[in-house]
Amino acid sequence: MRIAQTSDLWWKNAVIYCLDPETFFDDDGDGTGDFGGLIQRVDYLAALGVTCIWLMPFYPSPDRDDGYDVTDMYGVDPRLGTLGDVVEFIRTAKDRGMRVIADFVINHTSDRHPWFKESRKSVDNPYRDYYVWRKDTPPDTSEQVVFPGEETSIWTQDKATGEWYLHMFAKHQPDLNVANPKVRDEIAKSMGFWLQMGLDGFRLDAVPFFLELQGVSKEDAGKIDPHDYLAALRSFINRRNGSAILLGEVNLPYKDQLKYFGGPDGNELNMQFDFLSMQNIYLSLAREDARPLAKTLVGRPAIHPDNQWAMFVRNHDELTLDKLSDEEKAEVFAAFGPDPDMQMYGRGLRRRLPPMLDGDPARIRMVYSLMFSLPGTPVLFYGEEIGMGEDLRAKGRSAVRSPMQWNDTENGGFSTAPADQLVAQVVDGYFGPKNINAARAKRDPDSLWNFIAALIRSYRESPELSWGEFELIKQPNPGVLLHSCTRAGSTLVLAHNMAAQPASVTARVSSPEDPEETFGGAILLDLLDGENIALADDGGFELELERYGYRWFRIQRPTDRRI
Repeated sequence: MRIAQTSDLWWKNAVIYCLDPETFFDDDGDGTGDFGGLIQRVDYLAALGVTCIWLMPFYPSPDRDDGYDVTDMYGVDPRLGTLGDVVEFIRTAKDRGMRVIADFVINHTSDRHPWFKESRKSVDNPYRDYYVWRKDTPPDTSEQVVFPGEETSIWTQDKATGEWYLHMFAKHQPDLNVANPKVRDEIAKSMGFWLQMGLDGFRLDAVPFFLELQGVSKEDAGKIDPHDYLAALRSFINRRNGSAILLGEVNLPYKDQLKYFGGPDGNELNMQFDFLSMQNIYLSLAREDARPLAKTLVGRPAIHPDNQWAMFVRNHDELTLDKLSDEEKAEVFAAFGPDPDMQMYGRGLRRRLPPMLDGDPARIRMVYSLMFSLPGTPVLFYGEEIGMGEDLRAKGRSAVRSPMQWNDTENGGFSTAPADQLVAQVVDGYFGPKNINAARAKRDPDSLWNFIAALIRSYRESPELSWGEFELIKQPNPGVLLHSCTRAGSTLVLAHNMAAQPASVTARVSSPEDPEETFGGAILLDLLDGENIALADDGGFELELERYGYRWFRIQRPTDRRI
């Protein structure tokens, strides 16, 4: 592999960091984070090793759904700053070598969006077909509601005309009609605007809901192939910015995700989150058995070389477990969220990782080592690098969206405003800023922050992880995941013990390109902070792992010229 390739497809070995501008850092002291604050914290992210910042929605919004209810696709919420502030932030990030992508809410708008206000005035309004309407009374759709307990139907009757409009999410978020070419043009135009402002791509929200054409007439649905449209959108953004990407939220089985990549052509979404691996990481953690995750990774289909999986252990939503069986889900709930208040919608957890693992440093570090070692691009959610916890006093998903904890002063250094004026309350207790904060973590050489910074350096120096061929290495211990990633003659060997007991591993590596190759004089070169291990001529080796232990190695031959 030519190392220059890794810059052509930058997203394949990026380190993505997701943050919400309103909860990251408040520069003007009004209690809400802002772009002025983000500019002040760009160097913090650069020091960590982040290469791409993902911004959660910052557009004008009534903020009934944390900004995902947008009223203007071309603006900035005045609480957060101005267009000029956004451009200054993007410029500052790029000066430090970081790209910037942003959430694009492609499925719906706010019911206060000018388009929807117009659409509900009459059935023949020019904006009527920007949304999906029906004249007849809908059937019971309670089983299709995305947020059980918050809505009872995906249709709501509008008093003005007596017709019903579609909303797969909340009733104040009416779904856009992708079958309407004017809607498609508006989406492309607004994306083009933000690319011109300097963005390097978009994280697309709820992609399957946007493309499924539910409620659209057969005649209109027959005029468009949703996947052709997604490919056209990818083509459009790459005409405007050749290196721009689409990172899609597609929580579906692998065979369906392949369609959203564009199948063998790989010409739709550049990246998709690997929800199946994430869910099976937690099942493996609950059982202290690596086999559920191993089985999932082995079953992951091959994708186009230009596509990539996004790997994560936490994001800004509930930690969904919807692809696990009821019995498996119950195991994860029992291990990491036994209190019903820790659970959401009967399918997920509203907790962050450190409290779920009882603050055990060894186990927490093993999980992040595992995430960075799996084939794909790692995605961090703000605060993960310091071990932030959740705030169960907050409603729903907001439990994991508390203000960033910068130091041990009032409000965790997030804002100088009175505590009752903050956009969200700061976490209290052990995981609050008195104990967990960025200032302390950066100064402590043994902190989680410095551990993750070291992982990022090792990951960035190991393109095999994101470009290579994954192979599960056979060994007898069920608590251990042992795998390799190989690219152009270079092989990494990675070991993770998911059990609370130490593990002895006896295994053998082989070359995917030459199964008969011998390894005389070769070693497993440690890439973190451990000892090298000699390889037998046949590739055999023995390895000891501590409780929740982890090791990263590269096969180093006597003739290799790596540092």
